[in-house]
Amino acid sequence: MAVPMKNGGMSANKVLAYVILSGVTTGIGAFVGKIIGDISNSVIAICLSFAAGAMLYIISGELIPESNELYKGRVSTIGSILGFIIGLIAVNIG
Repeated sequence: MAVPMKNGGMSANKVLAYVILSGVTTGIGAFVGKIIGDISNSVIAICLSFAAGAMLYIISGELIPESNELYKGRVSTIGSILGFIIGLIAVNIG
């Protein structure tokens, strides 16, 4: 997280402040997640489904189109297919 900001021209103090702020919010989120997760398994399932939906949105909207543009669609398409297959295998093994 710090390297792209530093390469973008941010001062070292600002980079350090943003990294610390990110770490603090991550810790707070973990604490709240622990409290909410103790309520029931249904709450955990709902929270995980929202997290999975957010990741799919990011991957579909940003990462896949950018990788297709960078690699002309060949390597990124093969990687996406292999990743999907490996994910299905991993879910079915457990």
